[in-house]
Amino acid sequence: MDDGVKDSAVEAERLYRSGNHPGELFPPIIYVPCGPARNDNELEVDLRLMSDGRLALPVYSAMDRLVAKCGPGQPWRVFFSTDLERIRLATGFDMIVLDVDIPEELRRTGVNS
Repeated sequence: MDDGVKDSAVEAERLYRSGNHPGELFPPIIYVPCGPARNDNELEVDLRLMSDGRLALPVYSAMDRLVAKCGPGQPWRVFFSTDLERIRLATGFDMIVLDVDIPEELRRTGVNS
């Protein structure tokens, strides 16, 4: 993903160190793109490697934005923004990018893509 996402990025470490809770900075409900699952019963959040080597979690403030910016074949899950810390601890992402466009060539086309 290109560096054009800086304006919509929040570094996870700075977010939690500041004492802010994700629920104060993000909509109460977020839509999170998912990638291929390790098994048939679950989807895994779709982390993206940024050009500077940091690991980003893309999140979307509405389902229509996710579809418009990730494509209609993108699997997704809905979370409460308060779940972001649990996701960070489980995945180790470095930053959150909000409502970012995923380039066509990097979009998922279905559950197994």
